[in-house]
Amino acid sequence: MTGDELIEQFENGVTPAATFHHADHVRLAFEYLRRYSALEALQRFSAALQRFAAAQGKVQLYHETITWAYLLLIRERIARAGAEPNWPEFAARNTDLLVWKGGVLTTLYRQETLDSDLARHTFVLPDRGTAV
Repeated sequence: MTGDELIEQFENGVTPAATFHHADHVRLAFEYLRRYSALEALQRFSAALQRFAAAQGKVQLYHETITWAYLLLIRERIARAGAEPNWPEFAARNTDLLVWKGGVLTTLYRQETLDSDLARHTFVLPDRGTAV
């Protein structure tokens, strides 16, 4: 599926929840960032993700700090790549972003920070170390 098709499917609410896992979230964020400015991608991706969670009857699953942190990390990694990578290249070079449990955010955030209501509803800056 092309990036445009992926975004269209997601924004139209027809992405199957059962097959939409963490790596799919990362790919979707990557595709938004390839098409929009960082701020527009952040707004569009976050709004679409909130609609997706609501459509599944799970609004509590949307987590602003996790969403924004991943999007900003992906943005930085795209910029560091120099030439704009395609998805297979990006995924191969950034496998740490594709790991959910024990992934890159554990190097940036204390677990109690990510578990907090504040972090769920408001972007919180990292409170541990730096990503590699």
